[in-house]
Amino acid sequence: MADIDDNSDKLTLDTMFEWLEKSPIPDGYKVEIVGGNIFMSPQRDTHWEIILDIVEQLRTKYSRKRLKSDVRIDYPGDLNGFATDVTLMADGATKDDKGRWRYQDVEFVAEVISKKTAANDYGPKKSAYAEAEVPVYLIADPYQGRCFLYTHPKNGEYATETKLPFGDDVDLGDTVVDLTLKTDEFPRD
Repeated sequence: MADIDDNSDKLTLDTMFEWLEKSPIPDGYKVEIVGGNIFMSPQRDTHWEIILDIVEQLRTKYSRKRLKSDVRIDYPGDLNGFATDVTLMADGATKDDKGRWRYQDVEFVAEVISKKTAANDYGPKKSAYAEAEVPVYLIADPYQGRCFLYTHPKNGEYATETKLPFGDDVDLGDTVVDLTLKTDEFPRD
């Protein structure tokens, strides 16, 4: 990869993503930058089935244009360019002057755990979503067979955490999402 010399500007997400675009990334891998670190994780059937299930349920209420998957959105913190598994954008959301979606317009994020990057979803990404005041953050963990729902972000933390086993409904009726997600068909690893 390219080196940054002492005369260059501070490392930016744009620079890092430009490097990645020039790199040979295998098909079927998702790439994100979390806290300035590059993570590549393979997409598995279990992972995809849960993502698709969530998207299909959201599509019963929301237009396709409001739903994103694996699309770069830059979040607060140092070098956080996430490609979330499922993102619901606010009605009327617009891209910034660089043609990217703004984290300020994100209403819901769902991440499906991968073994090697699970610590990111439970740690720095959760913190960044809370700092960005994403109203609803859902983690689906096929290894534990559980969902973790985080709501009411305030001062960089989520005030409410709910833990539910796969099979229980995730009631989002009192959130901006305003629907209930069924998890009975979420596969386990």
